[in-house]
Amino acid sequence: MAKGNTNRIDELLASVTTDLMGDGQAAFQDNSIRVERLLLEMVRPDPVQPRRVLPESIHLRFHNNHVTPTQALRELVQIVQIAGRQRGRPFNNVLELLPNGDEEREEETAVALSPEEQLLHDLVNLAVTIRDDGQVNPLTVVDVSQGVTRLFRIETGERRYWATWLLRDFIPNYTGDGTIPCIIIPEKRSSVFRQAKENTARSGLTAIALARQAALLLLTVHAYEIPAYAVDNSFYPQALDLDLKSKREFTDSVLSAMGGIGKMQFSRIKALLRLSDEALELADRHGIDEKKLRYVVEVAPEYHAEIVRQIVDFNLTSKQVQEICSGEMLNELAEDPIEKLPASAIKIARVVQTINATTPQDLARALIKQEGDAGLARARLQVLRRLITEAESFLE
Repeated sequence: MAKGNTNRIDELLASVTTDLMGDGQAAFQDNSIRVERLLLEMVRPDPVQPRRVLPESIHLRFHNNHVTPTQALRELVQIVQIAGRQRGRPFNNVLELLPNGDEEREEETAVALSPEEQLLHDLVNLAVTIRDDGQVNPLTVVDVSQGVTRLFRIETGERRYWATWLLRDFIPNYTGDGTIPCIIIPEKRSSVFRQAKENTARSGLTAIALARQAALLLLTVHAYEIPAYAVDNSFYPQALDLDLKSKREFTDSVLSAMGGIGKMQFSRIKALLRLSDEALELADRHGIDEKKLRYVVEVAPEYHAEIVRQIVDFNLTSKQVQEICSGEMLNELAEDPIEKLPASAIKIARVVQTINATTPQDLARALIKQEGDAGLARARLQVLRRLITEAESFLE
């Protein structure tokens, strides 16, 4: 990546000081900053935003202009519909995802949701809140217009952007005008530090998103060019060779933007960029803690994805992950001749671990509700009984 000059560093340091220590009221009195209602079509998310709102595959296709915002959300809805049917929770309208307050619905929401299901639930809730109460918090956008083409890049507020698209195109009886309130900032005053502070101030930022955030901050203070297009996982590891020792004037600002963490924790978070691509996506999708992932980065990359899968499938503790990543257990994992287990077998094994928390009556009711017929429910139990009998034989 091309590096800038010393003037760029001076401007950046001045921007950091203003963003993190300046008077916010004075900033709003600046005539260069204004608030407008912008058409949704004129606003675009930041392609290198560390926090992924959409699943990685949809995120890349959207930013590469292969799908529109509406098509991207439709893909997300379809993914959740498939997951819902498989788990006995089908729906046709996204409003059906909202709890209706009766006992039956409360039982359903108590069931663990997939990351995509949880994302869509959250976006629908936010969309309904915007519909009922209005957009309370404007987005912060950077004016990147060129000539007569007006275009704005989101600095903070991407979830509100997607919730507004969801409200417009997927929730019936939308009465809005297709605009969204935005605080508009000139491009020269855009700040990765302000974006980082907004990210770390809000809940739900995963350890992998924090690692991307650390990378962007390091690349910025070292005057690397940050692209205006979507990047894959190969972009962020450039920061592994960078540190704050040669940029001590930025150390306090970077750590503050990362949520006030210490230097050691910053190094641990940055180290997560060593994970393999598949492990990065899995860990980000399931929000795995840094305390668990710190042991995974210490082993060879070919083991990363498999260990992360085990963390997800068996909800391993950090101590258990440490044991798995120890030399002896890792060798056993490498020498195991059995092919990777199917996801369905792992799910059944997890159910067996919680068998004492389920009563026969609850199981029977759940089967009838899922199959819609007592005879089919009985047939399912017979198949399960045969599977258990054959598994016992295999163990012997």
